[in-house]
Amino acid sequence: MFQNFLVTKMLKAQGVPEAQIDMLIALMEKNPQLFQTIATEVQEKVKGGMSQMDAGMEVMKKYESELKKLV
Repeated sequence: MFQNFLVTKMLKAQGVPEAQIDMLIALMEKNPQLFQTIATEVQEKVKGGMSQMDAGMEVMKKYESELKKLV
C-alpha cells in the first residue's frame, strides 16, 4: 500500500527502528479504522493548541485497551 510506504518513510526519517515500524504497520493493517480515529483526534487536539506529543499521548491513553487487544 502507498499509505504504508509513506508511514514507513516518515518513521524512518524520525529514527524509529525497522522492527518497530514493521510492528506498527502490522497493527495498522489489523484495524485501520482505529488508527484513522486516533490520527483525527490527535490533529484536532494539535489544532486546539496542544503539542503533537501531548496530543498523541492523551489520545493513545484513551484507546489503550483497543491497542492492547491488537498487540
